[in-house]
Amino acid sequence: MLDRPPIKLTARQQQILEIIQSAIAQTGAPPTRAEIAAQLGFKSANAAEEHLQALARKGAIELVSGTSRGIRLKSDALRTLHAGHAVQNVPPFAGLSPLALPLIGRVAAGSPILAQEHVAQTYHVESSLFQQKPDYLLKVRGMSMRDAGIMDGDLLAVQATREARNGQIVVARLGEEVTVKRLHRTADGIELHAENPDYPTIVVMPDEPFEIEGLAVGLIRNTMLM
Repeated sequence: MLDRPPIKLTARQQQILEIIQSAIAQTGAPPTRAEIAAQLGFKSANAAEEHLQALARKGAIELVSGTSRGIRLKSDALRTLHAGHAVQNVPPFAGLSPLALPLIGRVAAGSPILAQEHVAQTYHVESSLFQQKPDYLLKVRGMSMRDAGIMDGDLLAVQATREARNGQIVVARLGEEVTVKRLHRTADGIELHAENPDYPTIVVMPDEPFEIEGLAVGLIRNTMLM
């Protein structure tokens, strides 16, 4: 197996990559072009798009068409970026700390999400993919979070917690269902927002069973876990 040559980024490209990583760590979703432009003081989102295209050509990210947050980090790229130089004949995880993350399948009503019977399999994933340590992976079903760059079949990295800030993407248990949505607390209560206009906002009624099960801290593609 031949190692990939190190990815060489300009200072601005490195800055944008760090913004993407930070956004995913803090909110569970990549930033929009407009958000990148605003953070860096660009006059338009087109300037951010040009840098993103350059990062995609260098293999550091993958761009997904049709969504404003369609930016995905690539594990091979992160490995070579963190390594800093190419080393011949070194296994993929050498010098890094792999995480053993259970992939959670369907969750039975009323039972803990990390119950052993829910674990479909365990993956070993590079810790360098995440700024916050995840506890498990959850396979995304459906396209309700499409505009956050979270697609059907993706694996959402989740940190187990009962707490989340307003606007973060959470794994929530609502009655007998476990769902991935963006959390919004209002004066009237709690709302779970989809990132796709085809899906309605879920309003949590005061007498309805509701728990936050975890916080989205990253997103990886199933094909990256070999």
